[in-house]
Amino acid sequence: MHMLRNNFETLPIIDEHIAGLIDMPYHHKDPFDRMLISQANYENVPIVSADVQLDSYGITRLW
Repeated sequence: MHMLRNNFETLPIIDEHIAGLIDMPYHHKDPFDRMLISQANYENVPIVSADVQLDSYGITRLW
């Protein structure tokens, strides 16, 4: 319901997202967050998170 109301879409994990993990610096140890970083980088979309550690990856973080 909230996803529809806010025009959010589910972003499936694709091969390019997985490949982005190979050379990713290891600033963040959480594997789920690392996948989100790779997806944001490949898709050129921001991440909504309060985690300031994500800023070291050069992605756009909102919050």
